Amino acid sequence: MVEQSDTRRMAGWSSTPRSRMANPVLTRGFGRAESSVQVNTDLHAERMTAAGVSRSALILLALFIPAAVYGWSQVEIGEFPGWILVALLVGIGAVILGAFKPQWTPIIGPVYAIVEGSLVGAISHVYQNAYGIGIVPNAMMATFLTVIVMAVLYATRTIRVTERLRSVVIGATMAIFVFYMVSLGLSFFNVTMPLVWDAGPLGILFSLAVIVLAAFNLLLDFDLIERGVAAGAPAWMNWYAAFGLLVTVVWLYLEILRLLGKLQRR
Repeated sequence: MVEQSDTRRMAGWSSTPRSRMANPVLTRGFGRAESSVQVNTDLHAERMTAAGVSRSALILLALFIPAAVYGWSQVEIGEFPGWILVALLVGIGAVILGAFKPQWTPIIGPVYAIVEGSLVGAISHVYQNAYGIGIVPNAMMATFLTVIVMAVLYATRTIRVTERLRSVVIGATMAIFVFYMVSLGLSFFNVTMPLVWDAGPLGILFSLAVIVLAAFNLLLDFDLIERGVAAGAPAWMNWYAAFGLLVTVVWLYLEILRLLGKLQRR
């Protein structure tokens, strides 16, 4: 068993390297998917639809939730299961592969949902052990409300996804991804990045900024879905869009969870 302080440090380590996976790397494949968001002139080809995206998202969710329950059940008091690092690396690999091969997301998406679900479940349990029962439900509720708010802001065109906004969000997201990858690499040498781990004002502001960035990635996800459906994109885009949404929501949840952990350490 490890001391409570060690548990908290482990909780922070696990959420951060994986949390940057949201659309930080998916944006790398955004341009590749963009080529599919052109008018589909093949009248006989299956196309991307809102219903298709919903079905794909529900399938991924149906795989994610049981996996999360399993991951939760595998955590001992103060300890991560031995497979946590493998799941982390597989999750990162799935996102990178999905970025370069978006046509493969009908396969990559379910694999990611299972692996990431188990990882999120384990991380959540460790956070509960370290900070108390309320932290996980609070993070889940905050994530849900954020998704709803961003969906409303997008639907009402309160915030419009312009080319400039898209470029800024993608650029900032890629920068965060690189930052987190460096942090992950340094963690193997017991070197930590102060902004990532610090519960002081700068650490809190950093977490808030990343949460806002993750929320704006949701707007890009919604925009991709709308434009893809309107253009009659190929049917595999249903999976790519659902995969992107799952990655973003998981990223958002883990960032919120980490912020709540920082606030409780103050």
